[in-house]
Amino acid sequence: MMGVMEPGERIVQTNLIGTAAFAVSAVVAAAVFTNPVRIVAVVVALALFAIGIFGFIWSYITAVQRSRSDNIAVAQLYFLAGGSTPTRVKRLMTSAFFVQVVVALATAIARNRTDGRAGSTLAFGILVPMFGLGMNGLWCSKHGSFSARQASAVPPHEEPVDGRVDELGRAPAEGTDMDTNVVGVPPSDDEMEQNSRHG
Repeated sequence: MMGVMEPGERIVQTNLIGTAAFAVSAVVAAAVFTNPVRIVAVVVALALFAIGIFGFIWSYITAVQRSRSDNIAVAQLYFLAGGSTPTRVKRLMTSAFFVQVVVALATAIARNRTDGRAGSTLAFGILVPMFGLGMNGLWCSKHGSFSARQASAVPPHEEPVDGRVDELGRAPAEGTDMDTNVVGVPPSDDEMEQNSRHG
């Protein structure tokens, strides 16, 4: 009987399988460097790049939705910084990303010429780390732990101290008097006459 998979385990496995496929195809292509294996390496690199772009966009959309209630930083989302990701997941995903970068650079540098011309078909491998970033973002946007967004402080409603309000129904501000229209400025004769009538 198979055990229950951890949340996001399929994303981790997809990242590891994709990284292994890239590493094998790129290293074999760099070692043999014949046309068929070069084509395979390029196809693998481009496929992983496309998956990474899709994962990156999907994770961004998901993170935007979660950001209404959670504080999500870019470093947490795509580089698994902070405590947003469990140690095991962070170790596996970060290691996969590191392997992608190293293999891409090493194979492209090792074969920097193709058929006697400058430039390597293995340079397509430089695109592969986008796959790792996309998988990181996808895992973290769906299963990462973030701090809750603090509600913006709303000043409490100011109740009138003595029950008096102005003509707009507002309580007088601190330091003002209902018998004055501006702080420290007495009302005009017309205003005093109106106040006496209403009084």
